[in-house]
Amino acid sequence: MNHPVAAATERMAWGNRVLLAALAVLGVGLLALHSGEWEWHDPGKGRWLVAAAVLVAWSAFTAWLAQRRRRVARPGEVPERSVEAPPGDVLWIAFASQTGHAEQLAQQTATSLQQAGVAVSLVELGSLDADRLARCARMLFIVSTTGEGDAPDSAANFVSRWMRAPLPLGHLHYGLLALGDSDYDDFCGFGRQLQHWLQRGGAQSWFDAVEVDDGDPSALRHWQHHLSLLSGAAELPDWVRPDYQRWQLVERRLLNPQGTGGPCFHLALRPLDGEATWHAGDLVEIGPRHAPEEVERWLAQQPRDGNVMVEHLGQRATLREWLASSHLPAPDDVSELGAADIVAALQALPHREYSVASLPADGSLQLLVRRMWREDGTPGIGSGWLAEHACVGGEIALRIRGNSGFHAPRDDRPLILIGNGTGLAGLRALLKAREAAGHARNWLLFGERQSAHDFYHRDEIEQWQRDGHLARLDLAWSRDGAGKVYVQDLLRGATEELRQWVASGAAIYVCGSLAGMAPGVDAALRDVLGDDKVAQLRDEGRYRRDVY
Repeated sequence: MNHPVAAATERMAWGNRVLLAALAVLGVGLLALHSGEWEWHDPGKGRWLVAAAVLVAWSAFTAWLAQRRRRVARPGEVPERSVEAPPGDVLWIAFASQTGHAEQLAQQTATSLQQAGVAVSLVELGSLDADRLARCARMLFIVSTTGEGDAPDSAANFVSRWMRAPLPLGHLHYGLLALGDSDYDDFCGFGRQLQHWLQRGGAQSWFDAVEVDDGDPSALRHWQHHLSLLSGAAELPDWVRPDYQRWQLVERRLLNPQGTGGPCFHLALRPLDGEATWHAGDLVEIGPRHAPEEVERWLAQQPRDGNVMVEHLGQRATLREWLASSHLPAPDDVSELGAADIVAALQALPHREYSVASLPADGSLQLLVRRMWREDGTPGIGSGWLAEHACVGGEIALRIRGNSGFHAPRDDRPLILIGNGTGLAGLRALLKAREAAGHARNWLLFGERQSAHDFYHRDEIEQWQRDGHLARLDLAWSRDGAGKVYVQDLLRGATEELRQWVASGAAIYVCGSLAGMAPGVDAALRDVLGDDKVAQLRDEGRYRRDVY
């Protein structure tokens, strides 16, 4: 069976050959018409043949151009029959590209999702119509901006025909990757226009739009992070490996020893090479590693000497160290290979993202991590490494990633912070930043399972409340009492206060679970404030989310 990417590449190459041949005939024909360099026994027949060749060439060119504007993107292509599949079974990827970069990223997105077993279908945005949008339940948009905030040429038809007014899109869940260049005033202008139009139609975003400044690889890794969550595949490889720095794990403390929702740990880390700085709202990318005993079992199966030094891509480490940070291959697959060839064939473990829970002034970078479990009963790659396998005092590969879309407001406007579970990490950092700035009008709504076991950083939060740094604190415990209570229920129970805070200029920050909490909070906000007001808050940057 032909690989879909190879088949797609072949089709594209064939189309290009047809185009080149047509243009060649066209050029020769036009040259002959104007220079008379072709000699014929019958001059009349010669002119007729040249004219016919020009006509054929021009027809081939226009047909190719029309087909290109209509075509479904190639790599990772799903057969056209997928259009007729039940809407919930296919994840559509619509792209709008001016230079080809957005199309390339759409192809990479499709390939990653296909590797995770997700049925996908790619389509150029310009070929979408209202009927297809009405039949799609899930869609990813990958769009670039050209000129001063304009749509790519290939999307002009979509903009002029469908984006003049909202369409009813309440059934559609979507994600958006917007490409741009911050050197231009209207950075990611078309992506933002598209998002505004989708929101006006009632479409529901899985996560906040990911904006990429001039191909920023960290933003693209964040997009891959969302793809991993959407597909449920934790092993999707990074397109570009992060440039990690060396950090030391200096503290690990279990916060809920009797909790029923999974153990949560407070972690503290310090840089080993110089100082580091970050802002409340930023994220970290962690390079996970296997448990040491798992690597030793793999080495013993060969058997292999894990102390052999191997240099690869400018880095030198032992075979044991290379294996620890990579997917472990099946021993039989590499039994005939030397250490250097094994290392060259290894695929690095994908990074994991976590919200920062502290400020530099705290003296350490702090995280709140729940240990997750895989289907086979083993700890998750990232959480298992941080919460169980890494030694306190040991080295952690870590990179800080700025997340300006979730930084605290610079002014003293009221701030409503909503989150659940380990989402408290990002909210805690924001509250620390607000305290440092002397901005005290803060309202925290936090939810977890049980008050007795899952109230993380309880002493600190209650002290903030006593000191007046928290103007209001609402807590939801889903396993206390007869009925389950969630943070979205708290919002609906505080309708008047919520409206008053928003009317006085409050911003709303949401951090936590993408499944359940984030859409529940969004629905509650729409119920209380109305769709138009929520859309206005988004447009004004007063409704921001860090959800996962």
